[in-house]
Amino acid sequence: MGEALDISNSIPKNSDITIKGTDDYSEIANSQLIVIAASTGVYLKNRNEMIEAQVQMIKNIGKNIKEKCFSPIILIVSNPVDVLTYYFQKETKFPRNKVMGIASSLDTSRFRLQLSQNLQIKNSQISDAIVLGEHGDSMVPIFSKVRINGELGSKMIDSKIKDKVWSEIRDYWIALRNYKSRSQFGIAKNTFDVIEAMMKNQEISIPASVMLNGEYGEKDVCMGVPVTINRDGISKIQEIQLDTSEQNLFKLSANTIRENIKSI
Repeated sequence: MGEALDISNSIPKNSDITIKGTDDYSEIANSQLIVIAASTGVYLKNRNEMIEAQVQMIKNIGKNIKEKCFSPIILIVSNPVDVLTYYFQKETKFPRNKVMGIASSLDTSRFRLQLSQNLQIKNSQISDAIVLGEHGDSMVPIFSKVRINGELGSKMIDSKIKDKVWSEIRDYWIALRNYKSRSQFGIAKNTFDVIEAMMKNQEISIPASVMLNGEYGEKDVCMGVPVTINRDGISKIQEIQLDTSEQNLFKLSANTIRENIKSI
């Protein structure tokens, strides 16, 4: 409620936007798009340390949303995002294309940033840098697809740089938290990009966590994969070619998420 009071002061005078703080789920009745950024606390060591409380929370949120809304699009930001996306979809039984976790796109932004810093080039010179799998320690940066100035970056990215960049992406949140309470602007921008595309009836291609049903050889698990999103939700799960090492790491990441799901 305090956030709503504060944000309301920033609404442009000609805007028709209304912001309201409430704990009454009837206020979101018939909403077409819902972003879940709730948390039962602040994790300090890893994104899974409050997993049981977080899963109970997401089930409760899912139950309340299902009672008030008919097949809305759900963007889940809360952590551990892959596990919560899974349990929310199971609780609500909403179509899988309507429920997505927004996190792998943030890891992708961090991937591109760390590559540019280690290679001492501009962020804009890098394309097709993408992170798949868990939003966690088993995430999989796809180095084989990275292009620098339009050319494959394999000649510039050796094993030493790979290891360093991978470590920096994985631990980015820890470094950030040494200076402030949590990641805010990065995840907000990545979430906003999805919302804007939906509202403007445009398509956006990003990695997002979604329930897999055979894609990449995985079933009954939510994890970050490349998707195309439009106003109706996920219109396509893109199956890109991974090299053997990346395939193995992707499989390991899927199993890691499954173990976290089974731990509840």
